[in-house]
Amino acid sequence: MNIKSFLCITLALTSTVLTGACSTNPATGRSQFTGLMSPQQETSVGAQEHPNIIAEFGEYENARVQNYVQQVGTKVTQNTERPDVSYKFYVLDSPIVNAFALPGGYIYISRGLLALANNEAELASVLGHEAGHITGRHSAERYSRGVVTTLGAGILAAAIDNSGVSQALGVGSDLYLKSYSRAQEHEADSLGIRYMAQNGYNAEASASFLASLQNASTLEAQLDGRKQASMSYFSTHPATSERVNRASAESAQIASNGALNRDAYLDVINGITYGDSAKQGFVRDQDFIHPSLGFRFTAPAGFKIVNQPAQVVASSQSGALLIFDMIPNKSSQDAMSYLTQTWMKGEATQAPEAITVNGMRGATAGFKGSVNNQPMTIQLVAIEYAPGTFARFQIGIPSGASSADVNGLKSATYSLSKLSESEKASYKPYILRVVTAKSGDTVENMASRFPYKEMNIERFRVLNSLTSGQPVVPGQRYKVIAAQ
Repeated sequence: MNIKSFLCITLALTSTVLTGACSTNPATGRSQFTGLMSPQQETSVGAQEHPNIIAEFGEYENARVQNYVQQVGTKVTQNTERPDVSYKFYVLDSPIVNAFALPGGYIYISRGLLALANNEAELASVLGHEAGHITGRHSAERYSRGVVTTLGAGILAAAIDNSGVSQALGVGSDLYLKSYSRAQEHEADSLGIRYMAQNGYNAEASASFLASLQNASTLEAQLDGRKQASMSYFSTHPATSERVNRASAESAQIASNGALNRDAYLDVINGITYGDSAKQGFVRDQDFIHPSLGFRFTAPAGFKIVNQPAQVVASSQSGALLIFDMIPNKSSQDAMSYLTQTWMKGEATQAPEAITVNGMRGATAGFKGSVNNQPMTIQLVAIEYAPGTFARFQIGIPSGASSADVNGLKSATYSLSKLSESEKASYKPYILRVVTAKSGDTVENMASRFPYKEMNIERFRVLNSLTSGQPVVPGQRYKVIAAQ
């Protein structure tokens, strides 16, 4: 039998499974294939994954904020088409503007998103959108179709004895973690607008928040020196401008006399942590400081520092890279033994060297490698930070890197130091304050309160959803960022 015949059989088998497991979704009226993940399995998946989400991001420790989001979310989801779902809402301790949902009713929103929103209706639009993914059973749909696609690819690969076909055609086990389709995103937008409007919120807030997201993404790109916005949470979603237009068109068909509840919302977010927290560590100019763990180091001039949940990454436009993390030393090894026998076990390196970093014993070794297909010299540094803990630097130096970058990276590894108790107490995160504009106040003088070295006016406008040239109004309340 030839390859074409096997492909036809595969598609026929897939079609049979699809037909037998399709159902009409009560929220959308659309026939969808979700047969390989039942509602009961959705609940199980959500319950299983929820602790992992909390372990990675942490909940924001502010009962007032958590209770408020739960109340708004409960109001928005009280009349969805899936009464079998018990919706639960959590504010994550993350500065990234983000929101997502797990099957089974678990909805997460970051405090970074709370800072960007300007009223309760905008918050309701986000929570309604995430609820739309759940009522639309989008995770079950992706999972079920992915399993069938992978099954079909496996049959074809076996027929022609080529595992590469499986890799090329199979969606794989990480389907659940991938982005929603454009159609699913639009569907969730529509459902979110429906839920917020039928529960008393102004539907126009959906489009206004999407516009704020678009502006925040553009600002992020400018701060990073990129020509286009990465869109962070929306990088794998439809273009925000398209979604703004669609949301505006849909909300225009609904009476716009619903509530915004701006003052109530601003009262709740007044005083929340902005940016990284002390538990996560934060960036101050070229320093990364972690008060909770008690250390700091200085990245080279010109390097952008990104604080991720499990590591800190500093990179330059030349491609030079520094990655810092901490790991347990379960075997009580010294730095040299760990570097040569555990970290680099079985790998050829240049002669390892013992070093001392601010009184802490360490070891370093280098080898030739590549990062993102770019040839580099890789330098590894292990430091005995504390009993049972190694601090690690992984450094990538591109061919032809400037002497300034090379020397800066070396200096960065030697800058790691422990904080005294007084130093730990002196470093505090930034906070969001809500202030009332007075007569004579301008965008410029209100933005001057921001603790950043650049683009404070642009930051103020994005945070408060002000267009270019739009003035502040005396008596109105605005968000500013302040150092404690």
